[in-house]
Amino acid sequence: MGLLSKKDARLILDPLADNNPITIQVLGICSALAITAELEASIVMSISVLFVLGVGNVIISLMRNMIPSKIRIIVQLIVVATLVIIVDLVLKAYAYELSKTLSVFVGLIITNCIIMGRFEAFALANKPWQSFLDGIGNALGYGVILIIIGFFRELLGSGTLLGFKVLGDPIEKTGVYAFGYENNGFMLLSPMALIVVGIIIWIQRSRNKDLLEEELVGHCDI
Repeated sequence: MGLLSKKDARLILDPLADNNPITIQVLGICSALAITAELEASIVMSISVLFVLGVGNVIISLMRNMIPSKIRIIVQLIVVATLVIIVDLVLKAYAYELSKTLSVFVGLIITNCIIMGRFEAFALANKPWQSFLDGIGNALGYGVILIIIGFFRELLGSGTLLGFKVLGDPIEKTGVYAFGYENNGFMLLSPMALIVVGIIIWIQRSRNKDLLEEELVGHCDI
C-alpha cells in the first residue's frame, strides 16, 4: 500500500474485515443466498459487482455537484442500471451458460443495497479517487464472503469445485465416499446458505468484539 495514504488504504482494507458489508452491515444477503450454490457463479457475481460499484462510484462522484438533490436517487439508478446492462450483455456474449445460471440475479445488482448505499453515503460526498477505492473495497468485501460461501456450498453440496470432482465419485465410492460419506445435497438449498452466512457473521463479529476489547484494555493501560 506504498502508493496509498493510510486513510486511502483503509477504504480498501476496512470492508474486507472490520466493516464488511455482509458480515457487519448485513447488506447484500439475498444474492449471498441465491447464487452461491456454485463457486463459479459466486466468482462471476463478485467480479460483476466489483465493476459496477468501482465504476459507478467514480461516475456518481464526478457528477456529485451537478445532480439536483431531489432526483439523485433516480440518477443513481440510471447509472447502476447502465453498468448492469453492460455486465449482462458481456456475460451473454462470452459466458452464455453462466448468464443463464445467474439469470435475473445479475439484473438485481441494480437494487443491491451495498451499491446504492455507497453511492448515497460516500460517492456523493467524496472525490473520484477516494470513491473508486471505497467502491473497490466494499465490492471485494462482498466478493470474499460470496466466494467463501460458494466454496463450501459446492464442495459439500456437490463434491466439486468449479465443476471438478474433489471429494471423489459417489457412484464408484472413491475418495471420501469410500468412508461412508453421503452427499444429500442439503448444502445446495437456500436455508443452508443462510446457515453458512450466519456462521461467518458469528465468527466475524466475535473477532471484532475481541479486537474491540483489546483496544479498550490498551486505552485503560495508558
